Amino acid sequence: MKYAFIIGSNAFIVPQGILYFGDRENETTFLQINSIYHDTITGSLLEIDLNIKDTDGTAVIITANKAVTGAPYAIKQQRDSIKILRSDGSMIIHIHQIDDEAAMALEHNISAELEVHSPIAVVRINGGFIVDSLRVSAENEKLYINDNGYGNSVMVGKNKLIFTSAGVVL
Repeated sequence: MKYAFIIGSNAFIVPQGILYFGDRENETTFLQINSIYHDTITGSLLEIDLNIKDTDGTAVIITANKAVTGAPYAIKQQRDSIKILRSDGSMIIHIHQIDDEAAMALEHNISAELEVHSPIAVVRINGGFIVDSLRVSAENEKLYINDNGYGNSVMVGKNKLIFTSAGVVL
């Protein structure tokens, strides 16, 4: 089963619903898709595990859409979306499973790859957060990992999607 992650204006199509950080020898999961929303299945929802920090360095650990730590953040959940917000209401991360119509309305280079690879889910990630020592900023137009910027690219891999200090590795 393939998953497509839309981060900034970039698409990463990989065989797992898991994002990692580290290097090939020391990899750690920071986002795992446990289940996805199906509009034809009653009660289905997007469920995740998450292990990041906010931009102040406060741990944000979520298991099965529930907070593990007592940190000052809120979880706003809908059937296809999970937002993690600071106590002031500002967003740390938003993980949204977009529907087929919205996915096919993305830029042509992305929608063409989605047609070819037929991922089981297309998941958009936005926000500003820290993964290990990497500062990640995912906006509508750009993805920044530390000082490396990525824009308008599509990467398809047969391996894991790993965030490293050198950038994104498939």
